[in-house]
Amino acid sequence: MAARVQAALEARATLLVEAGTGKTFAYLVPALLSGLRVLISTGTRTLQDQLFHRDLPLLAAAIGRPARVALLKGRSNYLCLARLADVGRQAELLPAPADSQMPSASRPSVSQPVASLLEWALASRDGDLAELPELGDEHPWRSRLASTRESCSGNRCAEYARCHVFAARRAALDADIVVVNHHLLLADMALKEDGFGDLLPSADAVILDEAHQLPDLASEFFGISLSTRALELLLTDLKQALRFAGAHNAALARLARELPMELQRAVQGARAAIGADRQRYDPRAGERREGERHLAWQDLPAEAEASLQELQVTLDDLHGTLNELQGADPAIEPLLPRVAAHAGTLRQILQPEIAGARSASADARGVALRLLPYDIAERFGSYRRQTQAAWIFTSATLAVGENFAHFAGRLGLSDCQTLCLASPFDYARQGLLYLPRSLPEPAQPGYVEALMQAALPLIEAAGGGTFLLFTSHRALRQAAVCLAGTLAERLPLLVQGEAPRELLLRRFRASGNAVLLGSASFWEGVDVQGEALRLVVIDKLPFASPEDPVVRARIEYLQEQGENPFRDYQLPEAVLALKQGVGRLIRSESDCGVVMIGDPRLRARAYGRLFLASLPPMPITYESAQACERLAAQRPAQVA
Repeated sequence: MAARVQAALEARATLLVEAGTGKTFAYLVPALLSGLRVLISTGTRTLQDQLFHRDLPLLAAAIGRPARVALLKGRSNYLCLARLADVGRQAELLPAPADSQMPSASRPSVSQPVASLLEWALASRDGDLAELPELGDEHPWRSRLASTRESCSGNRCAEYARCHVFAARRAALDADIVVVNHHLLLADMALKEDGFGDLLPSADAVILDEAHQLPDLASEFFGISLSTRALELLLTDLKQALRFAGAHNAALARLARELPMELQRAVQGARAAIGADRQRYDPRAGERREGERHLAWQDLPAEAEASLQELQVTLDDLHGTLNELQGADPAIEPLLPRVAAHAGTLRQILQPEIAGARSASADARGVALRLLPYDIAERFGSYRRQTQAAWIFTSATLAVGENFAHFAGRLGLSDCQTLCLASPFDYARQGLLYLPRSLPEPAQPGYVEALMQAALPLIEAAGGGTFLLFTSHRALRQAAVCLAGTLAERLPLLVQGEAPRELLLRRFRASGNAVLLGSASFWEGVDVQGEALRLVVIDKLPFASPEDPVVRARIEYLQEQGENPFRDYQLPEAVLALKQGVGRLIRSESDCGVVMIGDPRLRARAYGRLFLASLPPMPITYESAQACERLAAQRPAQVA
């Protein structure tokens, strides 16, 4: 892989590589040796930090090629010093969140958090909010203190010389290697299209790790969205600006009372019409709950259209009023482009003649509206060709079988080289795939209960150390109920949604005999090495639900284009997702265990052969006794 990456860098070619453990070093070494300016993009901030803080310094020292390396995150990860100056007023305007489920320890007070925040701000060199773990993504102050495009006044800001965002960008411009994430890379592409200029330095080469995430992420970034949460942040700023402006102007004082109320009524109307206020959300767990609704545009309640039109009128009226107030007070000026942007986004979403997949989602935090393009291949491919750079896409799951056509087609990569490398692990010795014979079809009533009955002997033979991976939250909860009465007294039962993901994983690793139930976020990016994990149970083949609004719209679009949505879209996406789930089991040369896939379609349907051909080459058994025997033999002594 390193040799092929080196050749691609020299030829400024595009290369797709599917490879397992070891691929990070295989692209970093040629990148360091190339002398080129290289942009490395990852799917997660965890891998981004690992590359910057550990892998790149280690390899640069080992091969004697020191390099100037910069870490660049999206602006919302950095403290805005101009907004920090307002922290006292923000603390007054930001009481405890309305969501009563947030622990009291997480709720902001005006004194102690302000003091600790100011102390950190004075000491921090980078202003990276990740340095403040207590200021998590759900903390109400984070969105008020982070840098945003809407609040940034660029070189007109009094804090420009000390700005953390621009300092990080300047460091990136001077670096040989810049480590970013896919969100920032795609945001840069979208902004370039809109003529806003580059967020990232121009590069000779772009290396994308965890590249399997790109097609869906690109669709989101090339689309548009508007949330009531964003409007509520605007509302808070509007109250603040008008209140202070009105302190010395009677006319503004009247508007300070009227304008926020009008916007607040319109936002609340949209929330209620789409059903956000009937949903549940647990901010401690940070997970989607059953109450979250995802609706195709044509399935919205009848009153939703009227409430959204009213919101559009309110935003337009607000923009007109603020425009008339220009010059009345400097605090009003930054609000104008924000109101205009939100009004313009909503107008596009509401215009049916603009092609794309429209959807709405609602939970207890609010409503989000989206308009996503059906196909981003031409836009992404065009951008890639314009850069004249080498592009390296790599992941453990890019190919269906050994065919990269699906991934390449979604991103418009028509002129690329490919390389599919077998896993370095000895799956014939380390793994076993168990396919039960007698389970019903997943759509039949009682399937989850039957699956748990089939899995119980394996869980007991393994003595825990089990991941149960589900394709839906509903199935996960049904399984949790089944197991609560049979396993909870003997083995620790960890259920997604009861605690944050990283906390559940720490408990799982520390326990050694736990049973963890997870859905989508546990299928990839989870690395449990050693004896703690020895059994992975997958409930069914991970076909995306055709009721999902975006999936449904894409299926209809492909049908209109004369294509076969199942063959060309749903099936390859499911194959890649299954590879991710199965890949949770063997993470090192010493790992051993069993993967159980309950779905009988894997054996009964013709497409099952494609799934099996894409999985690691493990021996297959249809006998529970053989799977139990293997697990019992591998069971750690401490849980025997």
